[in-house]
Amino acid sequence: MKVELVTNLKRQATRILADLHQSKEAVLITEHGQPSAYLVDVQDYEFMQRRLALLEGLSRGERAILEGRTSSHEQARERMEKWLK
Repeated sequence: MKVELVTNLKRQATRILADLHQSKEAVLITEHGQPSAYLVDVQDYEFMQRRLALLEGLSRGERAILEGRTSSHEQARERMEKWLK
């Protein structure tokens, strides 16, 4: 991962963005010597958001199973038939 100072980002944004698009490698922006933000390619960010949404769905499903909030195949089919009407 590349690391850039926030002042370099201000002065050389075009170069940093061009490098980011070419390498697809995230850039850690530091401010006063501390991590401040990550700069990532739009496609990579959107991919991460889709992956996060899938993981959240899996987590909700696992929680439902642990809490006993499940349905039989027949119950699920009946609900889907009602929903699709």
